[in-house]
Amino acid sequence: MAEGVVRTGWYDYRRGWDVVQGEVIDEAQTTIFINGGELMTIMSTPGEWDYLALGFLKNAGFINDLGEVAHVYVNDRGCCVDVWLHHAIDTHRRKILTSGCGGGLTFDDLLDEIEPVDDDLRIEPDALAKRFTELHKPDSLHARSRGVHSAGLSDGKVVLALTEDIGRHNAIDKLMGVCMVQGIETSGRILLATGRISSEMLQKGARMGCPIIASRKSPTSMSIAMAKVLNITLVGYVRRGSMRVYTGPERLGYPQAS
Repeated sequence: MAEGVVRTGWYDYRRGWDVVQGEVIDEAQTTIFINGGELMTIMSTPGEWDYLALGFLKNAGFINDLGEVAHVYVNDRGCCVDVWLHHAIDTHRRKILTSGCGGGLTFDDLLDEIEPVDDDLRIEPDALAKRFTELHKPDSLHARSRGVHSAGLSDGKVVLALTEDIGRHNAIDKLMGVCMVQGIETSGRILLATGRISSEMLQKGARMGCPIIASRKSPTSMSIAMAKVLNITLVGYVRRGSMRVYTGPERLGYPQAS
């Protein structure tokens, strides 16, 4: 069995009944421990738990780079991830239950210590839509089982890193973790997502330094308000030949007022 999917069967109706064997996306619970203390328990797609933990710590503002990390250990079953840092963190910071899949968590005020994104990255709408076609590769979890979100980082020409998870916020945290470990710069890049862009999703993209955040789905009112404050171009409903640009349309070629 490939990690991330589980074999199962179902009754398929297409103008008649059939019994089908196939794969569905896997879901498991994992707990992240920091310096020996429990930080949070989340539901996610098995695999890349180290990336998930590191990316969450970075996107939540607990760490800035890998130099602060002494050791990461994932137990055999993947249900526990131990991260040891070279410094202590305040695990008593106010926790906010997010609207993310599986009940994600964020910490403190959503705009706390996040600076506006100062980057003049530009991309044509058709080029942005084309990048979304690269999110679902033939051997991806989405191609095999559906039921999974994707997150990608692009320089506008190619997708530099790609992750998948049942949680749309988990996918972005895993993406951040991959970029940290592989030394991929996130600042000045485009964040591609397949799920709804809510406030905590916008916050993660802002902490990554992404001037453009785009999704196939809708943003929320709070994410739009945050994008305006943080100078982020927020794009929703990306399709071939169409999209909705809610903030910062000049980065996609909309003529600026003279």
